[in-house]
Amino acid sequence: MIPKVVSWKKDRVGELTEILREDGVIGIVDTSGVPATAMLGMRAKLRPMMSLTMAKKTLFRLAWKNAGHEEQSLEIMMENAAQPVIVHSSNLSAFQLFNELEKTRTGRSAKEGDIAPQDIVVEAGETDFAPGPIVGELSAVGIPAKIDKGKVLIQKTVTVVKQGDLIPGDLGLMLDKLGIKPIEIGIILCGAMQDGILMPPEDLNLDLDGLRNNIAQGVSASFNVACNVRWFTPETMPTLLSKAKSESLSVAVEAGITNSETMPLFIARANSRAMALAGQLDSSALDDELSGMLGAATTVAAAAPAEAAPEEAAAEEETVEDEEDAFDGLGDLFG
Repeated sequence: MIPKVVSWKKDRVGELTEILREDGVIGIVDTSGVPATAMLGMRAKLRPMMSLTMAKKTLFRLAWKNAGHEEQSLEIMMENAAQPVIVHSSNLSAFQLFNELEKTRTGRSAKEGDIAPQDIVVEAGETDFAPGPIVGELSAVGIPAKIDKGKVLIQKTVTVVKQGDLIPGDLGLMLDKLGIKPIEIGIILCGAMQDGILMPPEDLNLDLDGLRNNIAQGVSASFNVACNVRWFTPETMPTLLSKAKSESLSVAVEAGITNSETMPLFIARANSRAMALAGQLDSSALDDELSGMLGAATTVAAAAPAEAAPEEAAAEEETVEDEEDAFDGLGDLFG
């Protein structure tokens, strides 16, 4: 007697096959441990970006084979999925899909029989508990506590459960009172396929901030190299032109070339030296105009702060030296 296949199973396999044949990213996620109410909220947020389809593993395998995908890829993705669900997105890359699903991760309180995903550590310090029987309850589950100045203190940091060990029910209740929710739940991506390439979740977990910083540093370094080797591009031209103008002005000043760009520098330098020389002469040797200019300069100098910051003083000294160097080629205008 040939066994009959229930019609709804055929229809379900057909629906799954159509999903698996669509363009985009296909993956397997694990939804085990996610409460129904939380699952509804997560799916509502993800619905505009991706679809989540639930079915039995046997139907998954039949549809996967019918869609022409490599069977081993499915087994690799389903290996760590206690409650597998197909995820499909036509507008996200595999990396974007992973990032969106990672946002669903959250913690829940531990229940009896849960396995610790990592070491559960209770830190030493004050608690919000009022003095009372809670001290004995904490000690009973391996958390040393005492009353100090009217507050319940955890005496030392302690690892109450090692990774992979079962969490006792009474300890789970106490951890919940302490605000520790060690069991991580969420829609966890177990693997994704894009353009026929299988990508495990660890390959999709990128440090995006670090990547952005590396790109920015690379762009900055390449820009500096391009400027140093005089590589003319739309990006480097403004910097190169500005540098060329500055260098040509320095050369013109050194050579004593007078033009509309250098004359203001020459005049400013001459005025500065004239005022310095006038300051060394007796007041009777100065006319009214020069005396007025010298008096105004003295007033401005006296009104300045008595103590300048070290950086400002260093910058001023450097500026004076640069100006003197720039005019060495002109000779002494007053000598």
